[in-house]
Amino acid sequence: MRPRIRLAVLLLALIMLCTACATDYERRGDTSSTLYIGEVASAFPTSYMPWFSRDGVAPTISSMVYSTLLSYDESTDEYEPLLVKEWAYLDRQGNPILTEDGKIDYDKLESEYSGKDTSCIPIRFVLDENATWSDGERVTVEDIYFTFDLAANQKLSNHAGALAWVNDLLHKYDNNTGKLRRKGIYTYDTGANEKGYPISEEERDTVFYFEVNKVLGAITPLVSTVLVLPEHIYADIISFDNPINNTSPSEDLSYAYQHPVGCGPWTLDREKTNGQEIVLHRRDDYHIKDENGGPLYKVDTLKFILYQEINVAIYALKKGHIDVLDSSIAANYARLFEKEDSVYVASAPGLFTQCLVLNLNVPSDQSTRAREQLKNPVLRKAIALAIDQEALIDFVLDGNGRRAPAGLVLEGDLFSAEADILLGDAAEKLQEANRLLDTLYPQKDENGYRLDEGKRLSYQILANPGMQDTVSYLQVLFQKIGVEVSFAASGNSPETTYLYGGNFDMTLQGVSLTPANIDIMYNAHFSNLNRSSNYGRLTNKEINQGIAAMRTTLNRDHKYQMIRDLEKTIAEEYYKLPLYCQDVTSVARTDRFTGWTVSDGEGVFNMDSLSQLQQVTQEGR
Repeated sequence: MRPRIRLAVLLLALIMLCTACATDYERRGDTSSTLYIGEVASAFPTSYMPWFSRDGVAPTISSMVYSTLLSYDESTDEYEPLLVKEWAYLDRQGNPILTEDGKIDYDKLESEYSGKDTSCIPIRFVLDENATWSDGERVTVEDIYFTFDLAANQKLSNHAGALAWVNDLLHKYDNNTGKLRRKGIYTYDTGANEKGYPISEEERDTVFYFEVNKVLGAITPLVSTVLVLPEHIYADIISFDNPINNTSPSEDLSYAYQHPVGCGPWTLDREKTNGQEIVLHRRDDYHIKDENGGPLYKVDTLKFILYQEINVAIYALKKGHIDVLDSSIAANYARLFEKEDSVYVASAPGLFTQCLVLNLNVPSDQSTRAREQLKNPVLRKAIALAIDQEALIDFVLDGNGRRAPAGLVLEGDLFSAEADILLGDAAEKLQEANRLLDTLYPQKDENGYRLDEGKRLSYQILANPGMQDTVSYLQVLFQKIGVEVSFAASGNSPETTYLYGGNFDMTLQGVSLTPANIDIMYNAHFSNLNRSSNYGRLTNKEINQGIAAMRTTLNRDHKYQMIRDLEKTIAEEYYKLPLYCQDVTSVARTDRFTGWTVSDGEGVFNMDSLSQLQQVTQEGR
């Protein structure tokens, strides 16, 4: 048994001993269709405005109470109906650009709009006329216009993320004045017919049009990221002085935050929700049903229970106090359930590559000797060569993971084998790393660490406490090339405190690049220098031009090849160095519900599971 596994077992045993006299828990005698979900967090949110927070359970609750226009399935490249029941790109005559079997005709889209005589692509949407808000009001195009118009207006939204979501929607505001510069959303009442986008009187509540940049990936963040807000709730209580994303909201705005009116499949039970529990009820009037016309989701009530320590949450699941953990668990914890008959342990391939990010373009006010050293690509290459991914996976993940390519795009349609330049025998790569560093820093101290004008090559790795195992093993690996690293706690708001301002040497960052997000995330990770995921402020003219060209080509095959070419250029910067891709390990009980399911990148608590769960009868327990 490895030391950290033994420690986990001892901690769990101690918790069990300390809580052995606890009174019986609610779930044990509950025969209702209520799912008890363990949530590990420091606290539960007090606000449920869907754009307000990306932390903890808040995004999960928001995505269940509210809804986007569509969902996107990367495995099938299909958009599934949510609020919108049909949509299509339009040609210049207003006809849908679809193949005979109803799919997007990418060849026709390219031939229609690749020329310089057009500035945008129009898209026609039709709302599901049965979609309603949880207060009974119907969802209409006024809600759509309000939501996307708000997202595009920084003065009213006060939300930088919303601007990124709608970046390719050609509905633009002046960020200084909050005045509309260009309209790109059209409804019956906002000039659709005058613009040449026909909407009949009968369609006025359901049909709307977007004008988007000529970018193949423009549609995805628009339809699958932006949670639609109720115009009748928010329109009269926001202003430039009281924007919707507000840390000091007015009384009316605060009430709306705490009493969400959503259009998703679940509604918040405000009376039963508190600092320890969040309770959601399934909406019987949700407009999407299963294939038999019954409820799409099979559980009546979801009860999220707060645990501030993962070991306590694991104990609660072992003892039957909860049905499932919302978050994934460390792989070594899975061994704690090996002898449990009523526990399902699932493992799914992860989609995020854990990277070591080097600060290679430090602002002048944050410059140090160590940070200036990292500007040297030879040093960065040596550090990259010293990373033994297989050893990291074995030590840190107990083998529950896979190596990640240097181009950071996992195997699939976009993957380039030519960009995977860090493949090879670990011993040979280590030898090459030392050879490179011998040319730069040949002098060493008595402990074997390399010296630069008498001072060690020494760097701090900014990370959260949960990543200390990773940093510890990087210390072992880098010591072999004479480079010293140490752990530095990132705190609660590392982006604001350290990363956006360039106040760090190295940091850890999860990166996921997929067909659904690459138009936004390539720019965010490798080009944008303003409060983006490009923490180390990479500046490369060739990469910037390549990303811009990739985004604007309408030839799908050409676009994918351009992405593969970019992967190699990005890999050769030795900027975001891949460490591993961790499997998602999750756990649920099977004594009250069965039918748990997983897919790549997900744990067992997901919407597919909620649509397939079956309650175990009292006789079946």
